[in-house]
Amino acid sequence: MIGGGLAGLSCAVALAEAGLRVRLLEKRPHLGGRATSYTLPDGSEVDNCQHVTLRCCTNLADFYRRAGAADKVRFYSRLYFADKQGRRSTIEASSWLPPPLHMAPSFLFFSALTLADKRSIARALMAVARSGGSPAGAEGLSMLDWLQRMKQTRAAIERYWRVVLVSALDEELARTDARYGIEVFWKAFLANSMGYQVGIPTVPLAELYDGCREALVQRGGAVELRSGVREMRVAGKRFAGAVLEGGAEIQADACVAAVPHSALPGMLPSEMFGDGAPLAGLKHIKTSPITGVHLWFDRTVMTEPFLTLLDHTTQWVFNKTLLSAPRDGGNAKGGATKKRGIEDEAGGKSNGQYLQLVISASYDLVPRSRQEIVDLCRSELADVLPATREANLVKATVIKEVNATFSPQPGIDRWRPAQDIGMENLFLAGDWTRTGWPSTMEGAVRSGYLAAEALLASFGQPRKFLQPDLPAEGLCARWASRRMEGRS
Repeated sequence: MIGGGLAGLSCAVALAEAGLRVRLLEKRPHLGGRATSYTLPDGSEVDNCQHVTLRCCTNLADFYRRAGAADKVRFYSRLYFADKQGRRSTIEASSWLPPPLHMAPSFLFFSALTLADKRSIARALMAVARSGGSPAGAEGLSMLDWLQRMKQTRAAIERYWRVVLVSALDEELARTDARYGIEVFWKAFLANSMGYQVGIPTVPLAELYDGCREALVQRGGAVELRSGVREMRVAGKRFAGAVLEGGAEIQADACVAAVPHSALPGMLPSEMFGDGAPLAGLKHIKTSPITGVHLWFDRTVMTEPFLTLLDHTTQWVFNKTLLSAPRDGGNAKGGATKKRGIEDEAGGKSNGQYLQLVISASYDLVPRSRQEIVDLCRSELADVLPATREANLVKATVIKEVNATFSPQPGIDRWRPAQDIGMENLFLAGDWTRTGWPSTMEGAVRSGYLAAEALLASFGQPRKFLQPDLPAEGLCARWASRRMEGRS
Protein backbone atom coordinates (compact mmCIF):
# COMPACT_ATOMS: atom_id res chain seq x y z
CA MET A 1 0.00 0.00 0.00
CA ILE A 2 1.51 3.32 -1.10
CA GLY A 3 -0.06 6.30 0.65
CA GLY A 4 -1.49 6.76 4.14
CA GLY A 5 -4.36 9.14 3.44
CA LEU A 6 -7.98 8.13 3.91
CA ALA A 7 -8.03 6.16 0.66
CA GLY A 8 -4.95 4.17 1.56
CA LEU A 9 -5.94 3.66 5.19
CA SER A 10 -9.46 2.45 4.39
CA CYS A 11 -8.13 0.07 1.75
CA ALA A 12 -5.38 -1.21 4.04
CA VAL A 13 -7.72 -1.86 6.98
CA ALA A 14 -10.22 -3.65 4.73
CA LEU A 15 -7.51 -5.87 3.24
CA ALA A 16 -6.09 -6.65 6.67
CA GLU A 17 -9.52 -7.68 7.91
CA ALA A 18 -9.77 -9.97 4.87
CA GLY A 19 -6.62 -11.77 6.03
CA LEU A 20 -3.92 -10.11 3.91
CA ARG A 21 -0.65 -8.89 5.40
CA VAL A 22 -0.43 -5.23 4.48
CA ARG A 23 2.68 -3.06 4.40
CA LEU A 24 1.70 0.60 4.26
CA LEU A 25 4.25 3.20 3.10
CA GLU A 26 3.66 6.88 3.80
CA LYS A 27 6.20 9.57 2.93
CA ARG A 28 4.97 12.03 5.56
CA PRO A 29 5.64 11.68 9.31
CA HIS A 30 1.93 11.22 10.01
CA LEU A 31 -1.13 9.42 8.66
CA GLY A 32 -4.23 11.02 7.21
CA GLY A 33 -2.96 12.76 4.09
CA ARG A 34 -4.86 16.00 3.53
CA ALA A 35 -7.23 15.19 6.42
CA THR A 36 -4.77 15.24 9.28
CA SER A 37 -3.33 17.41 12.04
CA TYR A 38 0.14 18.34 13.18
CA THR A 39 1.94 20.19 15.92
CA LEU A 40 3.06 23.82 15.58
CA PRO A 41 6.46 24.94 16.93
CA ASP A 42 4.76 26.33 20.07
CA GLY A 43 3.19 22.94 20.81
CA SER A 44 -0.33 23.70 19.55
CA GLU A 45 -1.91 20.88 17.57
CA VAL A 46 -3.98 22.02 14.60
CA ASP A 47 -5.89 20.35 11.80
CA ASN A 48 -4.58 21.31 8.39
CA CYS A 49 -8.22 22.23 7.71
CA GLN A 50 -11.38 21.45 9.62
CA HIS A 51 -12.97 18.37 8.07
CA VAL A 52 -16.56 17.40 8.77
CA THR A 53 -18.75 14.49 7.80
CA LEU A 54 -22.49 14.09 7.26
CA ARG A 55 -24.80 11.25 8.22
CA CYS A 56 -25.18 10.46 4.53
CA CYS A 57 -21.45 9.58 4.37
CA THR A 58 -22.05 5.91 5.16
CA ASN A 59 -18.66 4.58 4.08
CA LEU A 60 -16.74 7.12 6.11
CA ALA A 61 -18.83 6.14 9.14
CA ASP A 62 -18.01 2.49 8.47
CA PHE A 63 -14.29 3.30 8.23
CA TYR A 64 -14.36 5.20 11.54
CA ARG A 65 -15.99 2.14 13.09
CA ARG A 66 -13.29 -0.17 11.73
CA ALA A 67 -10.62 2.25 12.97
CA GLY A 68 -12.16 2.45 16.45
CA ALA A 69 -12.82 6.18 16.03
CA ALA A 70 -16.62 6.31 15.79
CA ASP A 71 -16.92 7.71 19.33
CA LYS A 72 -14.51 10.54 18.45
CA VAL A 73 -17.01 12.21 16.11
CA ARG A 74 -19.90 14.23 17.54
CA PHE A 75 -23.00 14.87 15.42
CA TYR A 76 -25.15 18.00 15.41
CA SER A 77 -28.75 18.11 14.22
CA ARG A 78 -29.01 21.91 14.12
CA LEU A 79 -27.16 24.03 11.56
CA TYR A 80 -26.34 27.66 12.40
CA PHE A 81 -26.16 30.56 9.93
CA ALA A 82 -25.27 34.25 10.28
CA ASP A 83 -25.75 37.01 7.71
CA LYS A 84 -23.85 40.25 7.15
CA GLN A 85 -25.79 41.98 9.93
CA GLY A 86 -25.08 39.15 12.36
CA ARG A 87 -28.68 37.89 12.35
CA ARG A 88 -28.93 34.18 13.14
CA SER A 89 -30.95 31.50 11.39
CA THR A 90 -31.04 27.78 12.01
CA ILE A 91 -32.04 24.75 9.97
CA GLU A 92 -32.99 21.41 11.44
CA ALA A 93 -35.31 18.54 10.64
CA SER A 94 -38.84 18.32 11.94
CA SER A 95 -39.74 15.07 13.67
CA TRP A 96 -43.32 15.11 12.37
CA LEU A 97 -42.85 15.69 8.65
CA PRO A 98 -41.48 13.05 6.25
CA PRO A 99 -38.77 13.72 3.66
CA PRO A 100 -38.58 15.86 1.63
CA LEU A 101 -40.77 18.10 3.82
CA HIS A 102 -38.82 17.59 7.05
CA MET A 103 -36.79 20.82 6.63
CA ALA A 104 -39.77 22.97 5.66
CA PRO A 105 -40.61 24.54 9.05
CA SER A 106 -37.11 25.85 9.77
CA PHE A 107 -36.67 26.80 6.09
CA LEU A 108 -39.79 28.98 6.26
CA PHE A 109 -38.25 30.99 9.11
CA PHE A 110 -34.82 31.36 7.48
CA SER A 111 -34.46 35.12 7.84
CA ALA A 112 -31.81 35.72 5.15
CA LEU A 113 -34.17 34.68 2.34
CA THR A 114 -37.25 36.46 1.02
CA LEU A 115 -40.49 34.68 0.18
CA ALA A 116 -39.59 34.87 -3.52
CA ASP A 117 -36.20 33.28 -2.80
CA LYS A 118 -37.83 30.48 -0.84
CA ARG A 119 -40.41 29.79 -3.54
CA SER A 120 -37.73 29.41 -6.20
CA ILE A 121 -35.63 27.14 -3.96
CA ALA A 122 -38.66 25.01 -3.09
CA ARG A 123 -39.46 24.51 -6.79
CA ALA A 124 -35.92 23.34 -7.54
CA LEU A 125 -35.75 21.06 -4.50
CA MET A 126 -39.08 19.46 -5.39
CA ALA A 127 -37.82 18.85 -8.93
CA VAL A 128 -34.86 16.98 -7.44
CA ALA A 129 -37.01 15.08 -4.95
CA ARG A 130 -39.76 14.04 -7.39
CA SER A 131 -37.12 12.72 -9.82
CA GLY A 132 -35.55 10.56 -7.12
CA GLY A 133 -32.39 12.68 -7.23
CA SER A 134 -31.96 12.68 -11.02
CA PRO A 135 -33.89 15.56 -12.62
CA ALA A 136 -34.00 15.55 -16.42
CA GLY A 137 -31.96 18.13 -18.29
CA ALA A 138 -29.04 18.42 -15.89
CA GLU A 139 -26.60 16.30 -17.89
CA GLY A 140 -23.54 18.19 -19.06
CA LEU A 141 -24.49 21.41 -17.27
CA SER A 142 -22.66 23.33 -14.60
CA MET A 143 -24.54 23.75 -11.34
CA LEU A 144 -24.92 27.46 -12.04
CA ASP A 145 -26.41 26.73 -15.48
CA TRP A 146 -28.91 24.32 -13.95
CA LEU A 147 -29.92 26.77 -11.22
CA GLN A 148 -30.48 29.48 -13.81
CA ARG A 149 -32.61 27.07 -15.85
CA MET A 150 -34.61 26.46 -12.69
CA LYS A 151 -35.15 30.24 -12.44
CA GLN A 152 -33.48 30.69 -9.08
CA THR A 153 -33.29 34.22 -7.74
CA ARG A 154 -29.87 35.79 -7.34
CA ALA A 155 -30.19 35.79 -3.55
CA ALA A 156 -31.26 32.13 -3.56
CA ILE A 157 -28.13 31.21 -5.49
CA GLU A 158 -25.78 33.25 -3.31
CA ARG A 159 -27.37 32.72 0.11
CA TYR A 160 -28.50 29.13 -0.21
CA TRP A 161 -27.13 27.02 -3.04
CA ARG A 162 -23.65 28.55 -3.09
CA VAL A 163 -23.31 28.53 0.69
CA VAL A 164 -23.87 24.77 0.83
CA LEU A 165 -22.20 23.63 -2.37
CA VAL A 166 -18.95 25.60 -2.43
CA SER A 167 -18.17 24.24 1.03
CA ALA A 168 -19.25 20.69 0.13
CA LEU A 169 -17.52 20.50 -3.28
CA ASP A 170 -14.67 23.04 -2.97
CA GLU A 171 -15.53 24.71 -6.25
CA GLU A 172 -17.55 27.61 -7.59
CA LEU A 173 -20.97 26.80 -9.04
CA ALA A 174 -19.95 27.73 -12.59
CA ARG A 175 -17.16 25.13 -12.47
CA THR A 176 -19.15 22.34 -10.78
CA ASP A 177 -20.92 19.50 -12.57
CA ALA A 178 -24.64 19.88 -11.86
CA ARG A 179 -24.92 16.17 -11.06
CA TYR A 180 -22.66 16.54 -8.03
CA GLY A 181 -24.48 19.57 -6.69
CA ILE A 182 -27.86 17.92 -7.13
CA GLU A 183 -26.68 14.75 -5.38
CA VAL A 184 -25.47 16.75 -2.38
CA PHE A 185 -29.00 18.03 -1.84
CA TRP A 186 -30.65 14.70 -2.62
CA LYS A 187 -28.49 12.64 -0.26
CA ALA A 188 -27.99 15.19 2.51
CA PHE A 189 -31.15 17.29 2.61
CA LEU A 190 -33.96 15.49 0.81
CA ALA A 191 -33.92 11.68 0.75
CA ASN A 192 -33.35 10.91 4.42
CA SER A 193 -34.28 12.94 7.49
CA MET A 194 -30.86 12.45 9.10
CA GLY A 195 -28.60 12.80 6.07
CA TYR A 196 -27.79 16.48 6.69
CA GLN A 197 -26.53 16.07 10.27
CA VAL A 198 -22.97 17.35 10.65
CA GLY A 199 -20.33 15.22 12.37
CA ILE A 200 -17.25 16.97 13.71
CA PRO A 201 -14.24 15.21 15.26
CA THR A 202 -13.71 15.98 18.94
CA VAL A 203 -9.98 15.23 18.68
CA PRO A 204 -7.19 16.37 16.34
CA LEU A 205 -7.64 14.60 13.01
CA ALA A 206 -4.45 12.55 13.31
CA GLU A 207 -5.87 10.83 16.41
CA LEU A 208 -8.67 9.32 14.32
CA TYR A 209 -6.20 6.99 12.64
CA ASP A 210 -4.48 5.43 15.66
CA GLY A 211 -6.63 2.34 15.31
CA CYS A 212 -5.57 1.86 11.69
CA ARG A 213 -1.96 1.27 12.67
CA GLU A 214 -3.05 -1.19 15.35
CA ALA A 215 -5.34 -3.04 12.94
CA LEU A 216 -2.49 -3.60 10.47
CA VAL A 217 0.20 -4.50 13.00
CA GLN A 218 -2.03 -6.94 14.89
CA ARG A 219 -2.58 -8.84 11.64
CA GLY A 220 1.12 -9.09 10.82
CA GLY A 221 1.35 -5.94 8.70
CA ALA A 222 3.37 -2.75 9.13
CA VAL A 223 3.05 1.02 8.87
CA GLU A 224 6.21 2.82 7.77
CA LEU A 225 6.25 6.61 7.96
CA ARG A 226 8.77 8.81 6.13
CA SER A 227 8.93 6.08 3.48
CA GLY A 228 8.29 7.79 0.18
CA VAL A 229 8.19 5.77 -3.02
CA ARG A 230 10.26 7.04 -5.95
CA GLU A 231 9.17 4.53 -8.58
CA MET A 232 6.67 1.75 -9.18
CA ARG A 233 8.16 -0.77 -11.59
CA VAL A 234 5.93 -2.50 -14.11
CA ALA A 235 6.73 -5.59 -16.22
CA GLY A 236 4.14 -6.21 -18.89
CA LYS A 237 0.82 -5.92 -17.09
CA ARG A 238 2.16 -6.65 -13.63
CA PHE A 239 3.47 -4.62 -10.73
CA ALA A 240 7.10 -5.71 -10.35
CA GLY A 241 8.18 -3.81 -7.23
CA ALA A 242 8.75 -0.36 -5.81
CA VAL A 243 11.85 1.74 -5.26
CA LEU A 244 11.89 3.89 -2.15
CA GLU A 245 13.29 7.41 -2.15
CA GLY A 246 16.33 6.11 -0.28
CA GLY A 247 17.03 3.59 -3.05
CA ALA A 248 15.83 0.41 -1.36
CA GLU A 249 13.69 -1.95 -3.45
CA ILE A 250 10.68 -3.84 -2.14
CA GLN A 251 8.52 -6.59 -3.57
CA ALA A 252 4.86 -7.47 -3.02
CA ASP A 253 2.24 -9.78 -4.45
CA ALA A 254 0.09 -6.75 -5.25
CA CYS A 255 0.15 -2.98 -4.84
CA VAL A 256 -2.45 -0.29 -4.29
CA ALA A 257 -1.28 3.21 -5.17
CA ALA A 258 -3.23 5.66 -3.02
CA VAL A 259 -1.39 8.85 -3.91
CA PRO A 260 -2.49 12.17 -5.44
CA HIS A 261 -3.22 11.88 -9.14
CA SER A 262 -0.52 14.47 -9.85
CA ALA A 263 2.11 12.20 -8.27
CA LEU A 264 1.48 9.15 -10.47
CA PRO A 265 3.20 10.37 -13.68
CA GLY A 266 6.50 10.59 -11.81
CA MET A 267 6.12 7.09 -10.39
CA LEU A 268 4.83 4.96 -13.28
CA PRO A 269 6.04 4.36 -16.87
CA SER A 270 5.13 7.18 -19.26
CA GLU A 271 3.30 4.85 -21.66
CA MET A 272 0.55 4.43 -19.06
CA PHE A 273 -0.40 8.09 -19.59
CA GLY A 274 -0.39 8.31 -23.37
CA ASP A 275 -3.45 8.61 -25.60
CA GLY A 276 -5.72 5.62 -25.10
CA ALA A 277 -3.78 4.40 -22.06
CA PRO A 278 -5.52 3.69 -18.72
CA LEU A 279 -4.32 6.92 -17.12
CA ALA A 280 -4.54 9.25 -20.10
CA GLY A 281 -7.35 11.27 -18.53
CA LEU A 282 -5.36 12.38 -15.48
CA LYS A 283 -3.94 15.39 -17.30
CA HIS A 284 -7.46 16.80 -17.54
CA ILE A 285 -8.12 16.68 -13.79
CA LYS A 286 -7.59 20.09 -12.21
CA THR A 287 -7.42 21.01 -8.52
CA SER A 288 -8.94 23.66 -6.29
CA PRO A 289 -7.67 25.23 -3.03
CA ILE A 290 -8.88 25.43 0.55
CA THR A 291 -7.60 27.89 3.15
CA GLY A 292 -7.81 27.29 6.88
CA VAL A 293 -7.36 30.17 9.31
CA HIS A 294 -6.67 29.46 13.00
CA LEU A 295 -7.30 32.24 15.50
CA TRP A 296 -6.70 32.17 19.26
CA PHE A 297 -8.45 34.94 21.25
CA ASP A 298 -7.87 35.93 24.86
CA ARG A 299 -11.54 35.55 25.79
CA THR A 300 -14.76 33.79 24.80
CA VAL A 301 -16.13 35.36 21.61
CA MET A 302 -18.52 32.69 20.32
CA THR A 303 -21.19 30.49 21.89
CA GLU A 304 -22.35 28.33 18.95
CA PRO A 305 -20.36 25.18 18.08
CA PHE A 306 -20.06 26.40 14.49
CA LEU A 307 -21.47 29.03 12.15
CA THR A 308 -22.01 29.18 8.40
CA LEU A 309 -21.48 32.73 7.17
CA LEU A 310 -23.59 34.33 4.44
CA ASP A 311 -22.28 37.13 2.18
CA HIS A 312 -18.69 36.73 3.38
CA THR A 313 -15.46 35.29 2.05
CA THR A 314 -15.24 33.17 5.20
CA GLN A 315 -17.68 30.27 4.90
CA TRP A 316 -17.44 28.35 8.18
CA VAL A 317 -16.35 29.29 11.69
CA PHE A 318 -15.71 26.39 14.06
CA ASN A 319 -15.58 26.92 17.81
CA LYS A 320 -12.72 24.49 18.41
CA THR A 321 -12.63 25.15 22.16
CA LEU A 322 -16.25 24.03 22.46
CA LEU A 323 -16.07 21.25 19.88
CA SER A 324 -13.15 19.53 21.57
CA ALA A 325 -14.58 19.84 25.10
CA PRO A 326 -16.23 16.97 26.98
CA ARG A 327 -19.99 16.92 26.60
CA ASP A 328 -20.62 17.41 30.32
CA GLY A 329 -24.06 18.95 30.54
CA GLY A 330 -24.12 19.66 26.82
CA ASN A 331 -26.10 18.31 23.93
CA ALA A 332 -25.85 17.82 20.19
CA LYS A 333 -27.82 20.98 19.53
CA GLY A 334 -25.14 23.22 20.93
CA GLY A 335 -26.22 23.56 24.54
CA ALA A 336 -23.98 24.41 27.47
CA THR A 337 -20.76 22.45 27.34
CA LYS A 338 -17.69 22.52 29.49
CA LYS A 339 -15.04 24.56 27.70
CA ARG A 340 -11.35 23.93 27.43
CA GLY A 341 -9.15 27.03 27.75
CA ILE A 342 -5.99 27.96 25.85
CA GLU A 343 -2.57 28.28 27.40
CA ASP A 344 -1.38 31.69 28.40
CA GLU A 345 2.25 32.83 28.12
CA ALA A 346 3.08 31.36 31.51
CA GLY A 347 1.82 27.94 30.47
CA GLY A 348 -1.33 28.06 32.56
CA LYS A 349 -4.92 27.88 31.37
CA SER A 350 -6.75 31.05 30.38
CA ASN A 351 -10.38 31.64 29.44
CA GLY A 352 -9.47 32.21 25.81
CA GLN A 353 -11.04 30.63 22.76
CA TYR A 354 -9.70 28.95 19.65
CA LEU A 355 -11.60 29.35 16.37
CA GLN A 356 -10.91 27.75 13.03
CA LEU A 357 -12.21 29.36 9.85
CA VAL A 358 -12.53 27.58 6.50
CA ILE A 359 -12.66 29.10 3.01
CA SER A 360 -13.22 26.60 0.18
CA ALA A 361 -12.40 27.35 -3.48
CA SER A 362 -10.12 30.06 -2.07
CA TYR A 363 -8.47 31.02 -5.37
CA ASP A 364 -8.34 34.72 -4.46
CA LEU A 365 -6.51 34.01 -1.20
CA VAL A 366 -3.69 31.89 -2.64
CA PRO A 367 -1.47 34.90 -3.57
CA ARG A 368 -2.34 36.93 -0.47
CA SER A 369 -0.10 37.16 2.57
CA ARG A 370 -0.81 35.58 5.92
CA GLN A 371 -1.45 38.98 7.51
CA GLU A 372 -3.85 40.06 4.75
CA ILE A 373 -5.89 36.89 5.24
CA VAL A 374 -5.95 37.25 9.03
CA ASP A 375 -7.04 40.89 8.74
CA LEU A 376 -9.80 39.95 6.29
CA CYS A 377 -11.09 37.22 8.58
CA ARG A 378 -11.03 39.42 11.66
CA SER A 379 -13.00 42.06 9.80
CA GLU A 380 -15.63 39.51 8.79
CA LEU A 381 -15.82 38.01 12.27
CA ALA A 382 -16.60 41.47 13.63
CA ASP A 383 -19.86 41.38 11.63
CA VAL A 384 -21.11 38.14 13.17
CA LEU A 385 -19.20 37.87 16.46
CA PRO A 386 -19.13 41.39 17.98
CA ALA A 387 -17.03 40.20 20.94
CA THR A 388 -14.04 39.78 18.60
CA ARG A 389 -13.87 43.56 18.13
CA GLU A 390 -12.55 44.08 21.65
CA ALA A 391 -10.80 40.75 22.08
CA ASN A 392 -7.05 40.44 21.72
CA LEU A 393 -5.74 38.01 19.12
CA VAL A 394 -3.16 35.91 20.96
CA LYS A 395 -1.84 34.16 17.85
CA ALA A 396 -2.90 33.17 14.35
CA THR A 397 -1.94 30.60 11.73
CA VAL A 398 -2.96 30.35 8.09
CA ILE A 399 -2.75 27.03 6.24
CA LYS A 400 -3.21 27.01 2.47
CA GLU A 401 -3.92 23.73 0.70
CA VAL A 402 -3.40 24.91 -2.87
CA ASN A 403 -4.24 21.50 -4.37
CA ALA A 404 -6.73 20.43 -1.73
CA THR A 405 -9.23 18.59 -3.92
CA PHE A 406 -9.86 17.78 -7.54
CA SER A 407 -12.19 20.24 -9.24
CA PRO A 408 -15.58 18.59 -10.00
CA GLN A 409 -15.92 20.29 -13.37
CA PRO A 410 -18.72 19.36 -15.78
CA GLY A 411 -17.89 16.05 -17.46
CA ILE A 412 -15.03 15.24 -15.07
CA ASP A 413 -16.14 11.63 -14.61
CA ARG A 414 -14.97 10.61 -18.07
CA TRP A 415 -11.39 11.39 -17.01
CA ARG A 416 -11.44 9.60 -13.65
CA PRO A 417 -9.89 6.11 -13.84
CA ALA A 418 -11.37 3.03 -12.20
CA GLN A 419 -9.56 1.39 -9.29
CA ASP A 420 -8.83 -1.60 -11.57
CA ILE A 421 -6.82 -0.27 -14.53
CA GLY A 422 -6.43 -3.59 -16.28
CA MET A 423 -3.23 -4.74 -14.61
CA GLU A 424 -3.03 -8.05 -12.78
CA ASN A 425 -1.82 -6.78 -9.43
CA LEU A 426 -1.72 -2.97 -9.49
CA PHE A 427 -4.74 -0.96 -8.33
CA LEU A 428 -5.54 2.67 -7.61
CA ALA A 429 -7.24 4.40 -4.70
CA GLY A 430 -7.94 8.08 -4.18
CA ASP A 431 -10.93 10.40 -4.18
CA TRP A 432 -9.96 11.31 -7.77
CA THR A 433 -10.68 7.76 -9.00
CA ARG A 434 -14.14 6.74 -10.20
CA THR A 435 -16.26 6.56 -7.05
CA GLY A 436 -19.53 8.29 -7.99
CA TRP A 437 -18.69 10.95 -5.40
CA PRO A 438 -16.75 14.23 -5.57
CA SER A 439 -13.54 14.94 -3.67
CA THR A 440 -14.67 14.29 -0.11
CA MET A 441 -13.57 12.06 2.75
CA GLU A 442 -16.49 9.81 1.84
CA GLY A 443 -15.23 9.64 -1.73
CA ALA A 444 -11.73 8.75 -0.54
CA VAL A 445 -13.01 5.89 1.64
CA ARG A 446 -15.25 4.62 -1.16
CA SER A 447 -12.19 4.47 -3.43
CA GLY A 448 -10.27 2.53 -0.80
CA TYR A 449 -13.05 0.00 -0.37
CA LEU A 450 -13.48 -0.38 -4.15
CA ALA A 451 -9.72 -0.93 -4.57
CA ALA A 452 -9.78 -3.57 -1.82
CA GLU A 453 -12.69 -5.32 -3.54
CA ALA A 454 -10.88 -5.28 -6.90
CA LEU A 455 -7.66 -6.64 -5.40
CA LEU A 456 -9.40 -9.45 -3.53
CA ALA A 457 -11.40 -10.39 -6.63
CA SER A 458 -8.12 -10.73 -8.55
CA PHE A 459 -6.96 -13.15 -5.84
CA GLY A 460 -10.13 -15.18 -6.20
CA GLN A 461 -11.43 -13.97 -2.82
CA PRO A 462 -14.39 -11.72 -3.69
CA ARG A 463 -15.67 -9.64 -0.80
CA LYS A 464 -17.84 -6.54 -0.44
CA PHE A 465 -16.86 -3.52 1.66
CA LEU A 466 -18.78 -0.69 0.01
CA GLN A 467 -21.71 0.43 2.14
CA PRO A 468 -25.14 1.40 0.76
CA ASP A 469 -26.42 4.96 0.96
CA LEU A 470 -28.91 5.90 3.65
CA PRO A 471 -32.34 4.68 2.55
CA ALA A 472 -34.76 7.17 1.06
CA GLU A 473 -37.69 7.88 3.38
CA GLY A 474 -41.21 9.24 3.16
CA LEU A 475 -42.31 10.57 -0.20
CA CYS A 476 -38.72 10.41 -1.42
CA ALA A 477 -38.75 6.64 -1.01
CA ARG A 478 -41.78 6.41 -3.29
CA TRP A 479 -40.28 8.72 -5.90
CA ALA A 480 -36.88 6.98 -5.81
CA SER A 481 -38.64 3.63 -6.27
CA ARG A 482 -40.46 4.94 -9.34
CA ARG A 483 -37.16 6.12 -10.80
CA MET A 484 -35.60 2.69 -10.32
CA GLU A 485 -38.65 1.00 -11.85
CA GLY A 486 -38.33 3.28 -14.86
CA ARG A 487 -34.73 2.20 -15.34
CA SER A 488 -35.48 -1.51 -15.19
